[in-house]
Amino acid sequence: MKNYKADVVIIGGGLSGITTALEIVENQPNKKILIIERGLKENFGGLAKKSFGGVFFTGSKEQKRLGIKDSPELAWMDWLSFAEFEPDDEYGKMWAKQFVYGNIDYVYYWLKSKGIRFFPVVHWVERGLFTPGNSVPRFHMIWGTGYELIRVLLQHLEKYEQSIEILFRCKVDDIWLDSNLKKVTGCSGIHLDTNEPFEVHTNIIVVSAGGITGNPELVKKYWGYQHHSKDSKIPKILLNGSILEADGSLHFILEKKGIPLHKLHRQWNYAAGVHHPNPKFDGEGLSLVPAKSALWVNAYGERIGNPPLVSAYDTLYLVREIVKQPGAYSWHIMNYKIALKELAVSGAEFNEGIRDKKIFQFLLTILFGNKKLVHTLMNSCIDFITANSLEDLVKKMNELQDEYKTDYQTLKDTILRYDSMIQRGKKFFNDDQLRRIMHLRQYRGDRIRTLKFQRILDKSAFPLIAIRLHILTRKTLGGVITNLKSQVMNNQNQPIEGLYAVGETAGFGGGGIHGYRALEGTFLGSCIFTGRIAAKDILKKI
Repeated sequence: MKNYKADVVIIGGGLSGITTALEIVENQPNKKILIIERGLKENFGGLAKKSFGGVFFTGSKEQKRLGIKDSPELAWMDWLSFAEFEPDDEYGKMWAKQFVYGNIDYVYYWLKSKGIRFFPVVHWVERGLFTPGNSVPRFHMIWGTGYELIRVLLQHLEKYEQSIEILFRCKVDDIWLDSNLKKVTGCSGIHLDTNEPFEVHTNIIVVSAGGITGNPELVKKYWGYQHHSKDSKIPKILLNGSILEADGSLHFILEKKGIPLHKLHRQWNYAAGVHHPNPKFDGEGLSLVPAKSALWVNAYGERIGNPPLVSAYDTLYLVREIVKQPGAYSWHIMNYKIALKELAVSGAEFNEGIRDKKIFQFLLTILFGNKKLVHTLMNSCIDFITANSLEDLVKKMNELQDEYKTDYQTLKDTILRYDSMIQRGKKFFNDDQLRRIMHLRQYRGDRIRTLKFQRILDKSAFPLIAIRLHILTRKTLGGVITNLKSQVMNNQNQPIEGLYAVGETAGFGGGGIHGYRALEGTFLGSCIFTGRIAAKDILKKI
């Protein structure tokens, strides 16, 4: 048995845990901090390190420079509209308001003080479909993606290596609480590579272990509660867009001790997942940024949705409509010209120009398309199909499908109906997807990446491309209930002395600051926000 002692123990080395450690050590450099991380050293930073790096801000300098008039009051109205909070979301709602009004001071200026910079064009996502979403653009891309965010924060953390010990490949299997669930006294676990057990004696533990979406079986367990529909089907193929360590194990350790968990069925999964061409684990997926000019159809070749599916408005609507379809998956039908201009992957790995801060390379992909990405996926991803005729495309689609088959005439009629409307001219458009493309192109951040009414069966834009899209797990919106100091609440609705939960473990604050929908960019921001708030309370006690 190996024994450790520390003033503060942080379980999980994701963004919220790193932020908590950095905030504490910068203010109390003589205190001992122990970080326990299940993953490998090269993966330190968790899912944030793999992310696109978009952060939600209200009233930033970048917004003002673009003439975007935003305010916390407007953002709070949007948040309440999108979240659809329920009466028992008391703590989540309080956290949401605290975040909306505090993200500039607690996150924006803090990141800038660490050396993080943002792309000058603010992106506009989750605009809302049946209910208002983001009224204005708020999605600020970190120049360097989430990879740069973690690199910079770890660089600051390394200055205090005398005060911080990090245990990699170690799993916590118990958190010690007194019998009344009033205070924490330590934790225990195992070194995964040697099977050597360990114990840690401490009065302060911060749980920063992610959510449950790294475990697709748990996602399936909560599926029916998430989608509220008898027509909702559990996908046969459910890709993992999270990390394996986010398996919910610490959530259920706490639950067994009597600590309530809040609405783990609320999850933020994505509609456009494909198999990773070079997976690091079984079922690993990539989240595509769907092409706006592509047609979204089901396994039979029928167009999905009323209104038809278009990304950037309501991600939950996309997922809910797709899981009603045969097989609970979908197809994206486009041509090479559309793919080159509009297709992207959400994450650091396939965005080298942004990730490596190569401005010339990045601008070339914006102006002329990301040819390297499109060709890599066409040649290496099993979900990508290409053909020089619709007949051949349908034949190859059906070779990839088992139970369901695409009907050639159905798909042809679907495409021709759309294409013929484009040919008749803009004043005769009577299709919601075309209206939304017009809407998207009004904002320059979208115009540069969205084609101007491109027909699918345009032979000059061939080959045709069909992408089989699967639901991809990503974030858990529910979690451990915390008060406004990030303290974990017990079953008597009292804070447990010395026990904190931050980031995704706490549903990004209070057991769920998002309700049912996220305004996007709010995940990274609230990880930092909850981490800093936890640290400020801890600093009063050590």
